[in-house]
Amino acid sequence: MEATLRRLYVGGLGPSVTDAELSERFGRFGKVGEVDIIYRKDDQGNPVRTFAYMNINISDTDLKKCLSLLNKTKWKGGLLQIEIAKESFLHK
Repeated sequence: MEATLRRLYVGGLGPSVTDAELSERFGRFGKVGEVDIIYRKDDQGNPVRTFAYMNINISDTDLKKCLSLLNKTKWKGGLLQIEIAKESFLHK
């Protein structure tokens, strides 16, 4: 099964999660490339929402495995929400 470059959206991250931890977490399913972690803060500067976009070279089979094992699981104070990023983010 051939691996394809995909861009994943990973929501529900805890504010302490690092690029390296995300790469390690998803690295068993495919080859992780660029990881962009985005922090949203409220008016007081407190992190309210942390999410990431990541490029990963992954086969369809491994993508299904990754989603079934990690999606909606608790990790580092967050509840992961994983989906394939919308097409518009592939061409930013």
